[in-house]
Amino acid sequence: MTRCLGLDIGDRRIGVALSDPNGILATPLDTINRTDEEADIAAINRIISQHQVGKIIIGLPRSMDGSIGSQAEKVKTFTEGLSRHIKVPLEFRDERLSTVSAQLLMRDTKKTSRKAEDDAVAAAIILQAYLDETRL
Repeated sequence: MTRCLGLDIGDRRIGVALSDPNGILATPLDTINRTDEEADIAAINRIISQHQVGKIIIGLPRSMDGSIGSQAEKVKTFTEGLSRHIKVPLEFRDERLSTVSAQLLMRDTKKTSRKAEDDAVAAAIILQAYLDETRL
């Protein structure tokens, strides 16, 4: 199995997580501070190359009723641009409550929660859910 990259795409930051080479464990990797689409895509491309990523899992922030809201539309639009500049397959995963889970996890581990850390942890939660589902 190749490494998977998890992305939690927000307006200000993109949380990034990476799986181990065996696809068992997702770990928070980094946070990309958004500047413009070209720079954001270049940063993701560097990570793909550096870690030999074979697949990208992108959190899709659906509304609680499962519908696609304005934030999910923004994620889809960015992902369309990303897909034109990379050769790695992309897959969306429902990310409802992943940021809340990340904040709770950080609080439970007694770490001071910073938004940038929350974003990377949220990406790891999204990616870990994918890894767990595909292993079953």
